[in-house]
Amino acid sequence: MLIPMDFQPIHFVENLRYMGIGMLGVFIVIGVIAGLTILLNSITKDKNDDERA
Repeated sequence: MLIPMDFQPIHFVENLRYMGIGMLGVFIVIGVIAGLTILLNSITKDKNDDERA
C-alpha cells in the first residue's frame, strides 16, 4: 500500500530557518566545550610541562 505524498519544495525552503538555528546551536555548544577544555587545560597545567615541551 503506497502512501500518497505531495512534494512541495517551498516547505523545505521554509524549514531552512529552523535547520540553520539548530546548526547554530550545535556550533555554539561545540565552541563552549572547546573553550572550557582549553580553560581547564590552562588552569590545571603543571609548571614542569613547559620545560618538557
